[in-house]
Amino acid sequence: ERAFSRWVNTQLIYPKEAKENNIQGRVMMGFTIDTKGKLTDVKVLSGADPILDKEATRVLESSPEWEPATMDGKPVPVAYSFPVIFQLR
Repeated sequence: ERAFSRWVNTQLIYPKEAKENNIQGRVMMGFTIDTKGKLTDVKVLSGADPILDKEATRVLESSPEWEPATMDGKPVPVAYSFPVIFQLR
């Protein structure tokens, strides 16, 4: 999960309009990593602002494939919730 957090942070582009309007917040995202390691069913579970929600969705939808979870040696889909934090510094 740490590697995924790092990857997300390298991909996020703070939306210009959000910066100009001092919009910050936490977008709670939901998704599934399927049996092939593909990130699917990306959705906003709890949004911060439509501008930030859209960027968080864009990044997760562009995710590379990951190692799928396994149970009894077989790949299984796993649902995750993941916070994407937008913070101006």
